[in-house]
Amino acid sequence: MVLCGLMAASLTVLKMAMSPLPNIEPVSLLVMVYAMVFGRQVIWIVLPFVALEGLLYGFGPLWWPGYLYVWPLWGWLCAKLPPDRPLAAAVASGAFGLSFGALFAPLYLFAGGPWAAVAWWISGIPFDLLHCAGNFALALALQRPLYRVLTRLRAGLG
Repeated sequence: MVLCGLMAASLTVLKMAMSPLPNIEPVSLLVMVYAMVFGRQVIWIVLPFVALEGLLYGFGPLWWPGYLYVWPLWGWLCAKLPPDRPLAAAVASGAFGLSFGALFAPLYLFAGGPWAAVAWWISGIPFDLLHCAGNFALALALQRPLYRVLTRLRAGLG
């Protein structure tokens, strides 16, 4: 339980540290690596992270409910990725970044109708492109070494 809390806190701290860069964040990469190492147990890392985000930034009626399904979905998908294929991980991470806005569009559909959802999604495409590029580059460079370190640490915890 302590390990999950520390990992959730690491997601929050690293996201805050990189917040000056628009949509370039380490959360997607770390959730991916955590899921590759811990499998479905990643949910116990993701949900405290989502709760911390709500406590820090407010429980917004549109973004926060989206986090409740987007991050667990990403963790679930990543648990199925092969850890020994960094290019596949980078492509998946880039695709997740590119689709991030689309994953939130249903909330705007309920809040303002179909035109609000489409307008919100289209207006966010430049940020989704940055998110895609950042996720791809971070995963390509860091997925393999982070996976190795985390598997060694997990083995040491026995």
